[in-house]
Amino acid sequence: MKNKAINMQKKETVFAVGGMINYILVVFFNAFTDLGHKIVIQNTIFKVYDGQTQIILTAIVNALVLLPFILVFSPSGFLADKFAKNKIMEYSAAFAVVITLGITYAYYHGYFIAAFTLTFLLAMQSAIYGPAKYGYIKELVGVKFLSAGNSITQATTTVAILGGIIFYTVLFEGRYQENLTTESDILQAVAPLGWLLVGGSVIEWFLASRLPNKMLEVSKKKFQMKKYISGLYLLKNLKTITRKKEVFEAIIALSLFWSISQVVLAVFGEYAKDQLGVTNTIFVQGVMALAGIGIVIGSVIAAKLSKYYINLGLAGFGAIGITLIVFFIPFISSMGLIAFMFTMFGVLAAFILVPLNSRIQYLAARIHLGTILAANNFIQNIFMFSFLMMTTLFAFFGMNAELLFYFMGFVGLALVYILFKRYTVDIFWSVVGLIVRLRHNYVYHGLENIPADKAVLLLGNHVSWIDWIMIQLPLERRINFMMDKDIYHWKFFHAFFKKGEAIPLSPRAFKDALNEAHKRLLNGSVVAIFPEGEISKDGEFTNLHKGYELIPKDYDGVIIPFYIDKGIFGSSFAKYKPADTKRSLFKRRVVNIYFGSALDKETSSSELKSILMQMRKKYETK
Repeated sequence: MKNKAINMQKKETVFAVGGMINYILVVFFNAFTDLGHKIVIQNTIFKVYDGQTQIILTAIVNALVLLPFILVFSPSGFLADKFAKNKIMEYSAAFAVVITLGITYAYYHGYFIAAFTLTFLLAMQSAIYGPAKYGYIKELVGVKFLSAGNSITQATTTVAILGGIIFYTVLFEGRYQENLTTESDILQAVAPLGWLLVGGSVIEWFLASRLPNKMLEVSKKKFQMKKYISGLYLLKNLKTITRKKEVFEAIIALSLFWSISQVVLAVFGEYAKDQLGVTNTIFVQGVMALAGIGIVIGSVIAAKLSKYYINLGLAGFGAIGITLIVFFIPFISSMGLIAFMFTMFGVLAAFILVPLNSRIQYLAARIHLGTILAANNFIQNIFMFSFLMMTTLFAFFGMNAELLFYFMGFVGLALVYILFKRYTVDIFWSVVGLIVRLRHNYVYHGLENIPADKAVLLLGNHVSWIDWIMIQLPLERRINFMMDKDIYHWKFFHAFFKKGEAIPLSPRAFKDALNEAHKRLLNGSVVAIFPEGEISKDGEFTNLHKGYELIPKDYDGVIIPFYIDKGIFGSSFAKYKPADTKRSLFKRRVVNIYFGSALDKETSSSELKSILMQMRKKYETK
């Protein structure tokens, strides 16, 4: 029974969490329905208007979607903190049913202005819904599956957006006829699509009504309209997000990203029509929809690379990528290549969205989670609204789409700066991890043996040039490596080694290095030493140096032995190359890394060698 329980625990996934599947479906239908109406309005504008007018009206549609998130910042945060989040989602979905019925009525009667205005009400429903929807992730799946939960939510939302774009655009084109020249005529022709919006809202409401209540305690908060109107709530809530600088910086970074995305999507239709001669909305919306496919792919990758902790370095990697893409698009005349660029834009967007949203939720206290997520929406939408208004103004004065792409590229540079300033070391490790995983598959065992709140002295075998990478990748705590002084001063890597607080070691400064290691351990850090002193040339253990034994034992911590198996032997990074080594360009090497049980700080080098040899015998004979 015990073994069965262990096996079940190993197979546990985020999808096994009660209510998760239901939640995913609610998220899907919410985004699918909201997007459907927006696509109908945008495609109508695309068919009737050209040039500057098209850009301006498209920007206004997007602004109508954003404005409610600004107006209901305080109430939506209050509701998400005060009441059960599943109930907020349920009642908001019921409100969406009423709104979509109104939209359908406007379609059938050709009331373009009314349908245009109802975009605002549908967005208002989403604005109230938003903090509860994203705050519910942490309540539903907990910290353990926080990155996975955000990845799935992001992927689901994107699939819904992608599906909505394709589904409603194809149906729109199917009912559209060339002789339809006014907004009213077009809306009446596509009016049956309104019933699909109503149906999606009804399904969403039904599913939301069956979500489990995860509220731990009833909040005593009271909402005072005077404080809301006077702006006191706004100031108080903004102070809440500035208490933790990292949370505020993450929100600003997300806001810059969404601003870039909004402008790119707002101007691409006019760019495709004017510069590339594409007039079919299926092609235009289809290319933009590929960004959605990219986000799904990127979310899966981000979740995989965040298996052990929130991989914040991915955000910097993603920011560099989308900045380059935005700069390059105006130089591309092939729709096929632009389609590929939009797909990559989506992949890299997920690298920004998943870790930063997860980090905000992780750092936010439960009591303020709804307020912080509402503030996140508020600031993001302030940025996006401002950028769209700026786009409208620029278009009015004759700035074309190509210049707007360049301008967004410079905004991307600001995003890169913010993320690099905060996450330099994380970005370095993410890039390194992405590179080495192209050729290697690392499998970790015994990570639970490494304490989260104590100093740790990591001691193990040395089999390749990249051992330091292998043992760091699964650990959120940054390892202070003791390394040869000459390697420490390598020109290209020195800045990263210094930023990563590596400890340079040389025969002349041996005592200084040990004193520095002792100081780090006293501060509760993780220090790693390869006591063999050199990379194995024959696959066997050499005698372990006793230097680590000279580190004073007065720190609160343990020794953790680690063993890297023979999977790396024969590679370009190892000195030992067995005669039977087989190389494959397409097959990744599997390397197992084992972390043993905690050892007493008095463990001698001879005892450590014996333990490491026992680990090799135990694990490599399985």
